Amino acid sequence: MKIISIVILTLITLTFASCGNDEPQWADPEAHEKTEQLQKQYGPLIVGTWYYENVGESQRFFERLTFNADGTFTGIRKWQTRKLVTIDGEQRFTDWETLELSGSFTGTWSLSYWAPYGGEKGNYLQLIAKYDAENQSYMAYSTCLNFGYANETTLHIQGFYVHDNEGWADYERGEAEPSF
Repeated sequence: MKIISIVILTLITLTFASCGNDEPQWADPEAHEKTEQLQKQYGPLIVGTWYYENVGESQRFFERLTFNADGTFTGIRKWQTRKLVTIDGEQRFTDWETLELSGSFTGTWSLSYWAPYGGEKGNYLQLIAKYDAENQSYMAYSTCLNFGYANETTLHIQGFYVHDNEGWADYERGEAEPSF
């Protein structure tokens, strides 16, 4: 009987404690407001197709991303490398090899102001995507990229795979194909 009384008293207490007239509150109102501003300012600009290409002596990388207004995106990546080897005392490059991280992929995207890895908050472009091939064991993306800006011609993000010396990649708007 004592246990039943305690259970009933606990249920009554929880009922009254959960009833309130207050509106729901965001855990971080500032981050929520900045996220809404970020999405309003840049979300429509990001929608569309972007590409990035970087060709060097030992590495060639191409990526095209198409962002949809519903928060989904598709992409294709072509990545090739070759090694410098010595044959009969002469240095030569091997043939180009396509990396496993190449192929088409599908996923979701979002813009947020937050601190995904702890530390200082900032503007991030979150990408989560899986390769379309059934036998592909890698994720195409599962990351939060630093988001710099987007305009009619440039998507400036901190590159995940290939980037400049300061860690950024400038994707250009358009339906390009790899040059290699």
